[in-house]
Amino acid sequence: MQRGCFLWLLPSLAFTLVYGALPIDPCASIAGKKWVLPLEARACLSAAPVEPTIKANIIEVVNKTLAFHTSVNYQIQAPPPYDRDVHEDLKADLARISFQSYTSDFALHLDVYRSFKRVNDGHCGVYNYCYDSLYVTYLPIPLVLLTNSDGTQNVYIAPEAFKVATAEFGEDIQFWENALSGELNGKLSSLSGAKVLLINEEDPFVAVNSNAVVTGGYQAFVTRQNSFFASYHRGPKGWDYAMGNFAQQVHPLVDSVSLTVQRINSNTTDTFTLPYRSRFGSASKNFTDLASFRENNCHATKKTNGNNLYDVNFSTTEEADSIAFFQQQAPVNPREAREHAMNVILDGMPLSDISLPKELHPTMPSLNESYSVAQFYLLDDKITGVLALGSFSADNFTAFGLSLLNGLQELKARGAERLVVDVRNQIIGPKSTTEPQAGLDTTIRASPLAQLIAEKVSEGGDPDELLYYNPIQWTNGSHLPFSEPREWFVPTVKIINGHKDAFSQRHVGGFWDSAIND
Repeated sequence: MQRGCFLWLLPSLAFTLVYGALPIDPCASIAGKKWVLPLEARACLSAAPVEPTIKANIIEVVNKTLAFHTSVNYQIQAPPPYDRDVHEDLKADLARISFQSYTSDFALHLDVYRSFKRVNDGHCGVYNYCYDSLYVTYLPIPLVLLTNSDGTQNVYIAPEAFKVATAEFGEDIQFWENALSGELNGKLSSLSGAKVLLINEEDPFVAVNSNAVVTGGYQAFVTRQNSFFASYHRGPKGWDYAMGNFAQQVHPLVDSVSLTVQRINSNTTDTFTLPYRSRFGSASKNFTDLASFRENNCHATKKTNGNNLYDVNFSTTEEADSIAFFQQQAPVNPREAREHAMNVILDGMPLSDISLPKELHPTMPSLNESYSVAQFYLLDDKITGVLALGSFSADNFTAFGLSLLNGLQELKARGAERLVVDVRNQIIGPKSTTEPQAGLDTTIRASPLAQLIAEKVSEGGDPDELLYYNPIQWTNGSHLPFSEPREWFVPTVKIINGHKDAFSQRHVGGFWDSAIND
């Protein structure tokens, strides 16, 4: 973990609060408010003590799921080139957490949350509606990494920062206008496009790298560095803007940040401190005090652990899957989701719904064959096609697949000789997008429970052929269907980082996402 004064506080320090002026029930003082100070939100989240029975249950349930996830043993020490960045033993973490004392239930969750984040696998995490994005914490100055004419790169306040912040926060932007002191007071817009020289009196990349250590999601260090900055991707209804981890944070752990910048057309520098502010989350349930906060946001429901795919009401239910809030993709039609297993990146921050400013949109029109998250373009040279692919899933999977085929054919018909595929911030989708398979060979975890599930499936327990452990979802190493369903799932024991692990024989098929709600 890194310096507590900037992005991330150690769990042991994050809740050392002085409550002097705060009421006995810190949740009552912020109830019903759209915006609060991070200190106030933190006090409310930290007000509940650890319940030993619930803590033990969380650790027990999470431990039982680990055998389904490949990362658990591999990530104890990842192979090159990720060996220096990925070396997390989740079983050892959970053993440590089970004996460790915590100042609050929030502190306990943060330790579990961050332990799983250090695996750097966006499909494996522990998420909790009670705390993750209950309040989302913002700054109105997202940062970007821009390339200068000589090829060097520097950190800047995004040129579009004020426009994005004004559109997202409306009149609430005045809070930050008033927070700026001296000559900058009321001149928040003048910071857009400024070159950032220091963050908390240190080189900006100290903060960038501190974020990369804890943000998780991806094995590659540079990808985790990029999460610090603002970016964009193609959403189902248009181009979406992501503010980045500097300006938008899952937990209310940081109260303010100090920046030294050089504004556009200025030869001097400005140093200022800007406070973070926490906004009540879009999926958070209203409360009046600590008791109702816990009752409305922290108690398990019938949807907490997912859905029964064979529930007759599954395709028509209005209540979204509990994990959907944390999936980094737009909602998928329940019937489509039932028929096409999804492999989706997860995060404690919900998927951004901020619109990319129109001046940053592609200037050329997209081809008519474009659909939803897949947009096709032909560049002015008439030989370079571009596919902006925001996800491998869309609300209508059939229409999505046809648009990919038709768009590629149209580019070729227009003379395109090469293709650029823009997959920045792209979210993986259905486990299979091509037929026949393009060589996506894999093996399946074969824990004792997985073997029992596969056995039940072979006995007719999956009549609609929906489940991961159904042989219909896979072919053998020669791309042929399994002739004997009972023999498709034959476990082989391997030693991975000193630990026994069981896998099936080689298959050809798709992937699956693993996530846990506590």
